[in-house]
Amino acid sequence: MHNGFLKHRGLWRRCALMASVSLLAGCASTISARVTSYQQWPAGVEGQTYQFVSGTAKANNLESDTFADMLRAAIGPTGLVEAAAGKPARFDVSFTYGNPLVQSWVQQYVNPPFYNGFGPGWGGGYGPYYPGWAGGMYFGPSVVNVPVQYYKNTLSVSIKDHKRRDAEVYRSTAVNMSRNDNLPAIMPYLARAIFEGFPGNNGQVRVIRYELNPR
Repeated sequence: MHNGFLKHRGLWRRCALMASVSLLAGCASTISARVTSYQQWPAGVEGQTYQFVSGTAKANNLESDTFADMLRAAIGPTGLVEAAAGKPARFDVSFTYGNPLVQSWVQQYVNPPFYNGFGPGWGGGYGPYYPGWAGGMYFGPSVVNVPVQYYKNTLSVSIKDHKRRDAEVYRSTAVNMSRNDNLPAIMPYLARAIFEGFPGNNGQVRVIRYELNPR
């Protein structure tokens, strides 16, 4: 039993760390985003046109243009088509994004379980313990709070309708947390998540998962 606790101590530590610093699913082959959406989407607008408008101070640079292309690829479920250059559009689409480095506190297992050969009654303050051989006790792993830094990858999209006096008819924000500064790699999944199940229920919050490099 003692060897079993030692064997799994590292696994407990890794699982606690991974689960608390990201919205990724339990293995490296998936990526997840928490999506919050609000909508008052009009009926019968398939085939209507949209155009991108500035929604961020980062607009009109190569990074912003690249992310706009990702949104173009993901916007299909709306039924809208992009207006030709210089032509009026019914809907204005704007977006903002970012990936600030933030800090959180997570619980982590530390120290190997302690074997006490003196039998019951020697618990002290070291956490849970379990019966061992020869009447001894094995103490479960202790837990401490440790700081962890991660990147909060965020994409927010707003759609306004000119026929409703520029009222906002759709707003959605997708958030993914990662240990690495990899927003360009994450952005296609955030864009897909924004329009997954469009338009969805008003005020809906979901966690959407995608496979990485599916075969």
